[in-house]
Amino acid sequence: MASFVIEGGHRLHGSITAQGAKNEALEVICACLLTDEAVLIRNIPEILDVQNLIKLLEKTGVSIRKVEDGTYQFRADNVDLGYIGTDEFIQQCAKLRGSILMLGPLLGRFHKAYAAKPGGDQIGRRRLDTHFIGISKLGATFSRKDNNPNIYEINANHLKGAYMLLDEASVTGTANVIMAAVLAEGTTTIYNAACEPYIQQLCKLLNSMGARISGIASNRLTIEGVERLHGSQHTVLPDMIEVGSFIGMAAMTGSELTIHNVSYDNLGIIPDMFARLGIKVERRGDDIYVPAYEHYEVESYMDGSIMSFSDAPWPGLTPDLLSVFLVVATQAKGSVLIHQKMFESRLFFVDKLIDMGAQIILCDPHRAVVNGHDRKFALRGARLTSPDIRAGIALLIAAMSAQGTSVISNIEQIDRGYEHIEDRLNALGAKIKRID
Repeated sequence: MASFVIEGGHRLHGSITAQGAKNEALEVICACLLTDEAVLIRNIPEILDVQNLIKLLEKTGVSIRKVEDGTYQFRADNVDLGYIGTDEFIQQCAKLRGSILMLGPLLGRFHKAYAAKPGGDQIGRRRLDTHFIGISKLGATFSRKDNNPNIYEINANHLKGAYMLLDEASVTGTANVIMAAVLAEGTTTIYNAACEPYIQQLCKLLNSMGARISGIASNRLTIEGVERLHGSQHTVLPDMIEVGSFIGMAAMTGSELTIHNVSYDNLGIIPDMFARLGIKVERRGDDIYVPAYEHYEVESYMDGSIMSFSDAPWPGLTPDLLSVFLVVATQAKGSVLIHQKMFESRLFFVDKLIDMGAQIILCDPHRAVVNGHDRKFALRGARLTSPDIRAGIALLIAAMSAQGTSVISNIEQIDRGYEHIEDRLNALGAKIKRID
């Protein structure tokens, strides 16, 4: 297990470019299973979750060629259906939550798939009902493999388009139903579909491969099934979560920073939410400039009540940034309520921030009140453990702004979502050392 040793109190300076979006990359890589022709994908982040998915696809028989850093060619012309369903395959799927995105394409093209209870962040219950209900509407049937409650065998000899109203706007659930439906007979309508930019990107890739998807960017998608898809090319968007992390990092450390190629129009409400914390960023073309903030003050609502941040399906605030907003609020002037609605364990890292000197009241598993120090008191270095990807980057931001030295263990969680993070930040003036 590796750790970061962080010498706090150093300001950052210069510019940085956001990596490709992890969540989009997982979706579009799995979409390559839908055709036997080559699909070229650019701007793939070199992070642990993505690399593990690529290795899993290689084991299933997908031919993968690395063209250059971040650019891969995938060709699923020799998929080993006998490997899918083996104990090894299922064990690998159980370790990687992104593997659930193989379900839709395998069913759409090969009519059979297996799903194991997926791994990933321990941030609360993350059910698969939306995936299963949506795909069953298309005609798939589910059974327990060898009576194992954690392994499902799914068969779909004849997928047929259907109307469905999803019980929640699940991003991965929507992606799986889309990928199963593009090769189904007839027309599929998905209402209450997730409409994040990454879902939009998946739909654009599939349309470029010959699919017929309309309603993109809305929560009502219409898919006219086609007989086959062909090869294509695609470029992954910058990761909005990393962009938000860098904005928060600059504010917490009082740094002046430029973030390049952010795809600003796809950031949604994120810049406005930072403005509510008193952190106003400047758009320069497709770059973001963050000025050095000695102080930033939390806004109040028009009636004077305390500001609150809560997650919501797109175009609401992504839950993946709430941890960053929480830690940035610890040095703001004023108070803010952080309300994590979707996951009941994602705020359980705040005890580490309290140990560092933050003033936070954890009301319950979903809500925390942060009383900002207004930089009158700096956080202090501490020994920390990263429980998940987003809490990990939040703790890293806290450690970079703190007085003294901090040690963060279990940084493999951070590696799952952030590419070569210590090298990129050290180039800006941070003092971060990786140790085994």
